[in-house]
Amino acid sequence: MRRTRRAFLRAVAIAPLATIAVVRAQDPRAGLAVNAARDWLALVDAADVAGSHARAGSKFRSAVSEKEWLVAYNTERRPRGAVSQRTLYQTQFDTRLAVNADKGDYAHLVFRTSFANQSDARETITLERESDGAWRIVGYSIR
Repeated sequence: MRRTRRAFLRAVAIAPLATIAVVRAQDPRAGLAVNAARDWLALVDAADVAGSHARAGSKFRSAVSEKEWLVAYNTERRPRGAVSQRTLYQTQFDTRLAVNADKGDYAHLVFRTSFANQSDARETITLERESDGAWRIVGYSIR
């Protein structure tokens, strides 16, 4: 009986430390990047093409004009319909977008998304932490 009680007390004493270790292990950038992605996706979900283009990162805006973004939106996103569920599936951080690219602080997020017309899609969003410290979208795709 005493051994069982001691084992339980040790487990109770260790449990808060385990929780603290998990919190410390999570990358502090994750919450900020995910919030920025969700805010931007809310604009896309609302069909605010101009707003989502304006809120995207400088690399996105220099690579894709607002007119090109409208065409891509109408071709790829609009036909899928309204979002019924979106869940963060994967988060990864990197210092480069591609080989020989400039170094930076990048986040690659994958969401599992259910649309009205596609029940199991993957939305991949790449963000860059820009010089002002804000995370902004530099890439978006749906499969």
